[in-house]
Amino acid sequence: MKKELELYFHIPFCVRKCAYCDFLSAPASETVMEAYGKRLVEEIEGFEDAEAYQVCTAFFGGGTPSILAGSQIEAVMEAARRRFAFCENAEITLEANPDTVTAEKLEAWKRAGINRLSIGLQSADDGELERLGRIHDYAAFLKSFESARKAGFSNINIDLMSALPGQSVSDWERSLRTVIALDPEHISAYSLIVEEGTPFYQRYEGGESPILPSEEEERKMYWNTEKLLEKAGYCHYEISNYGKPGRFCLHNIGYWTRRDYAGFGLGAASLLNPVRYRNTDRLEDYLSGDFSKKEFQVLTKDNQIEETMFLGLRLLSGISIQNFQETFSCPVTAVYSQELAKMKELELMEEADGRLFLTRKGVDVSNQVMAEFLLS
Repeated sequence: MKKELELYFHIPFCVRKCAYCDFLSAPASETVMEAYGKRLVEEIEGFEDAEAYQVCTAFFGGGTPSILAGSQIEAVMEAARRRFAFCENAEITLEANPDTVTAEKLEAWKRAGINRLSIGLQSADDGELERLGRIHDYAAFLKSFESARKAGFSNINIDLMSALPGQSVSDWERSLRTVIALDPEHISAYSLIVEEGTPFYQRYEGGESPILPSEEEERKMYWNTEKLLEKAGYCHYEISNYGKPGRFCLHNIGYWTRRDYAGFGLGAASLLNPVRYRNTDRLEDYLSGDFSKKEFQVLTKDNQIEETMFLGLRLLSGISIQNFQETFSCPVTAVYSQELAKMKELELMEEADGRLFLTRKGVDVSNQVMAEFLLS
């Protein structure tokens, strides 16, 4: 029986770096992007033991995957289908920036088998988009969304970002209500994190205005998001993700439940249990055909246990106690009796219906809770 596998294709290019972005991405010429696409196909074709797997999801991330020509996306998917067997209803997602979506690309994506789009809006307010350094305005987003619907895409995620500089709770809710009215199948709502090394970090460390919302305002935005989205028929299934019933992101659920995945492209990570590794992050090396791996880590049983806990707790449904025991041949209480008792006493975790999960109070301090389950 073939093992389920997820594929990730990293496209490290963008029109312009956003002010808050610390991802492995940068602008590039058409010549470089064309050469990169060819190397990506070569790397896929060289994957060993593909016959042992069946692909259940695939994901084009970046950067801005939609910056590539439609024919390049088609070539990557053709190579993947030649090398791997795909499940009949495999979820195949492509991330898109609104300003790089065209009717021609949408048709090419459909031909390639893309059946889920993730469109990066971030805000429905043009002033906020400008402060973020986005290359599009709301009108461009709306045009791309409507074009995707017209092209037949019936599974669309919209990315939004809260706690932006100068943003009030009412500003955030206005953006959220605007997106709800479009009735996408899925909404990812993340709070801005000012990462070191980004223009945002330099700007706000220097005390420039407008200032970032307070922690109290940020948490109000977070819980009001849940209230508004659940009222509109979305399920809050992961700390920052909401989906209509049957429209949760299967690819990301695979990450949170530690399904095997193979990453292709610059700096792409893979987990082929029990080994985790990452591709070279030097573009010139990758373009020369050097697909060497680095950061090899053979995961111990303890590594796998702690990953199961801190990844699984991102899901609002939490972790199955029975699955834990079947996977690791021991009850979760044999490993974490003190930690679980402490988290329950502090009302940060609960146990019900054979599952362990964060309480609302625990979600507010999720990073601290997850750190309790590190074994090393």
